[in-house]
Amino acid sequence: MVYQLAAETAAEQDLASFSDHLIIAMIVAYAVALFLFALEAAYGRRTALKGNRLVPVGAAAPAAAGGHGGEASAAAGGSSTVDLDAAPAPGAGGGTGGERDGDDLSFSVRGSEPQASASRNVLGAIALVVAGVGFVLNLAQIVTRGLAADRWPWGNMFEFVVAISLCSVAAFLYAALRYQARYLGTFILLPVVLLLGIAARWLYTETGPLVPALHSYWIAIHVSAAIVATGAFMVSGAAAITYLLSHRTEAKRAMGERVAGIAAKLPSPELLDRVSHRFVVIAFPLWTFAIIAGAIWADEAWGRFWGWDPKEVWSFITWVIYAAYLHARATAGWKGTRSAWIGVLGFAALMFNFFGVNYMFSGLHSYA
Repeated sequence: MVYQLAAETAAEQDLASFSDHLIIAMIVAYAVALFLFALEAAYGRRTALKGNRLVPVGAAAPAAAGGHGGEASAAAGGSSTVDLDAAPAPGAGGGTGGERDGDDLSFSVRGSEPQASASRNVLGAIALVVAGVGFVLNLAQIVTRGLAADRWPWGNMFEFVVAISLCSVAAFLYAALRYQARYLGTFILLPVVLLLGIAARWLYTETGPLVPALHSYWIAIHVSAAIVATGAFMVSGAAAITYLLSHRTEAKRAMGERVAGIAAKLPSPELLDRVSHRFVVIAFPLWTFAIIAGAIWADEAWGRFWGWDPKEVWSFITWVIYAAYLHARATAGWKGTRSAWIGVLGFAALMFNFFGVNYMFSGLHSYA
């Protein structure tokens, strides 16, 4: 029996050591992918994206009756070769109608929407593979740490950061493959690499048991939902910030100013607006579920559903902001710049809830 316990302890220590080595490996992989994505953004050739329900297709071909020619082209899987640099800026020209996609986003130009394009280079394809390798290493690190500790591996700030990084990269890889949003690689991986660097340098905690307050099956439900939602919100926030940069670029073009560098190769604002909205739609129900599950867990652990704990308050504030974002888009037609700023505000509240609340306030969640 003593020999068996010693063997199990040695195996757990080996797993913990292996998990720690994986931290460095995944940071290196993400950093290399970030570098390659940045090179693609700076030196890639602006290439038209294949048309689908998310990507607007240019109306170089004759429009069908009713102004839906671009939509028909998208359904056929075709794409225009219109160069966005030379195309009219969004909002130029007359007309207020236009094609609509699954997100119910109206174009401001009927029959003259430029083909969506993004900076493309073989380095970006390599970066996507390297990011995938980093994701696998990230996942392996979480699994081995959980096995070494014999528990769910998100019981402290270090583990939260690693798990959120995994979900953020997973959401980005999905966006890159499903929505051709590889152009977000730089904007997603930059905060991921910074967060992992901070976690490895200042937040690292040795593998160990959970504090008594976390000994519940709800950690696998409540915390997991919050982590996945945060990953999706990070993609939405990155797309919203990129939207604001792209919108400013288009405004300069409309005024006749010359735009150079990475800003000149950003995708169209409409496309970024769609990506940002799509991931809020994905993340918001998960965040809602996480809050409800947290309230049920709080009732079991502390005898009340709500106690004005700082973490509870800021989680609800974040929920309200994103609810306002979706409501404004659905009822008031707030698309574009106004909704992007609400999205950025929501993401800022989310990050403050994650970092600021844990270190600036004391409460029942301070064990994190």
